[in-house]
Amino acid sequence: MSKQIIFTEKAPAAIGPYSQAVLSNGTLYVSGQIALALVEAGASIQEEAKQVMENLKAILEAAGMTFENVVKCSIFVKDMNNFALINEVYGSYFTVNPPARETVEVARLPKDVNVEISCIAVA
Repeated sequence: MSKQIIFTEKAPAAIGPYSQAVLSNGTLYVSGQIALALVEAGASIQEEAKQVMENLKAILEAAGMTFENVVKCSIFVKDMNNFALINEVYGSYFTVNPPARETVEVARLPKDVNVEISCIAVA
């Protein structure tokens, strides 16, 4: 099994014992991304979701991939009432052939952010 750790300074560094992403046998597993600085600054849920997607984009690019390579996303939200706003931002990154996905409301997210998104991409 080949295993390559993917890291970019264009996305937040891990806040625990995990990698931003791991590439193994042509499949990229991207850890959940958050927008901590924006939450702390009081940004809107749309701004927070956009930053999360930009973090994912930077990590995908560091692995030589794009959103077209994404086959699965997981979205975790603190409040499902924000789903439509998050979905609008998310959808702007997947305009054709979107990946499989689930969205789950959770009681709490790391650093008390409002949304966290992870993805799996295939070369």
